[in-house]
Amino acid sequence: MTFGLRDRAVVVTGGSKGFGRIVARRLAAEGCSIAVCARNAETLAATAGEIEADYGVPVFARSCDVTVPSELGAFIDAAAEALGGIDGLVANAGDAFGGGLMDSTPEEWSRTFALNVGHSAHAIRACVPHMRTRGRGDVVIVSSISGWKPSRNTQYGAAKAAEIYMAGTLARELAADRIRVNAVSPGSMLIPDGGWDEFRRRDPERYERFLGEFPYGELPSGEDVAEVVAFLLSAHARAINGANIPVDAAQNAPAASGY
Repeated sequence: MTFGLRDRAVVVTGGSKGFGRIVARRLAAEGCSIAVCARNAETLAATAGEIEADYGVPVFARSCDVTVPSELGAFIDAAAEALGGIDGLVANAGDAFGGGLMDSTPEEWSRTFALNVGHSAHAIRACVPHMRTRGRGDVVIVSSISGWKPSRNTQYGAAKAAEIYMAGTLARELAADRIRVNAVSPGSMLIPDGGWDEFRRRDPERYERFLGEFPYGELPSGEDVAEVVAFLLSAHARAINGANIPVDAAQNAPAASGY
């Protein structure tokens, strides 16, 4: 299935591996020009070359630290120049630092918020002038079901909740520019060589017990979630704005700590 995204230019942060790489490939399959950034230049170059070879679309890649607004803004401006503009943004980069409340530092809380919430806000701000030039734009913030289903990593869940809230408020703030902002909230995804795949190999019995959290008895794939991201960026979703779309296969707990 295609969503009519051919020839649109889309930025994907954290696009060199994992879910970001899957999203970038899915959008390239639509015929989108792609801009990807990540910190690891070697992995980033490999991903960019792979996308160009597999799909024949223009790919702009630059290594940057998305928690540094000046670096992130420079990447987005360079991407717009290289691709002839920006039509869409997938604010995907994210992670958590520190353990529980008493096992984490204030700096780890700040790093978690900077990488998730801060980077998303700065990326959107940097894209807005380029989207205004286009006369419209579409943004997807990659949040998580941890944003409302409690798990042990409080700072990560709180940051993801903030991203969901931000999608709702920015949808209204940017509506005059015809820029839509939505959030997608994946649950646990089974991505080759990802965290849950590693957990499955390391502790198969515990993994099988964790599958009880899923009514279908299996984790969604990254491709399952990428389909929803592509849809939200498309005109098929033009009436969806300020929404949070869970893509979790009705998962209950967002972590396997109780298994």
